[in-house]
Amino acid sequence: MSRAPSVLRGPALYARSRHLPAALAGAALTAALAGWSASAWSPVDPRIRALLMVSAVVASASGLSGQDAALDRTAARRWAPLRVAHVALIGVLAVAVLLLCTPSGRAFEAGYVVVDAAGAAGAVALGAWLWGGRSAWALPLGWCGVAFFVPSTEEVWAQAATWMLQPPGTTAAVWTAALLAVGGGAAYALAGPRR
Repeated sequence: MSRAPSVLRGPALYARSRHLPAALAGAALTAALAGWSASAWSPVDPRIRALLMVSAVVASASGLSGQDAALDRTAARRWAPLRVAHVALIGVLAVAVLLLCTPSGRAFEAGYVVVDAAGAAGAVALGAWLWGGRSAWALPLGWCGVAFFVPSTEEVWAQAATWMLQPPGTTAAVWTAALLAVGGGAAYALAGPRR
C-alpha cells in the first residue's frame, strides 16, 4: 500500500475532513444545471448571473467548518493557509461554473464573473466566521435575495447593496466585492469558523 508524500498528506486530510469531494460534486451539479438552462435566459440579465454565482458558492461552501472544533483548535497545523486556499478554491469553482459551463454565445463577461466570485467567496467566508460553517451560505444567498428588491439608482449605497448585479467597473460594486473578499477571507483565515 503506497502512502501519499508527507507534503500532500496534510492538504489531503484537510480536503477529506472538510467534505471537499461533496462540495466539488455540488459545484459540478450547479455547472450542469447552468449549462442545461442556459438556452432559456438572456446573456445580459445580471439576476441570472448572480443566482448562478451564489448557487455555485453555496454548493462549494459545505465544508467551511470541521466535524470537531476542539480537534481543530488543538491541531499542530497552521490553519490560515489552508483556509485561504479553501476560500480561493470556492471562488475559482464559481468562476469555472459561469465561464466554462455556459454556451459561448451566452457567456458572461469575465469582469462580471471575477467581481461576483470574489465577493461571493468572501461573503461565504464571512458567514462562516459569523455563524459557523453550516450557516455560511446564509449571507451570500440572503444578500442576493435582498439585492433583487433594492431600487436601481445611481446612489452609492444602492450600487454597494446590489454589487452582484452591477456591471464591471462600477466603483461601489467593485469596492464592496473587494471588501467582502479581503475582510471575509481574512476573518475566516485568522479566526476560523464560529464554534
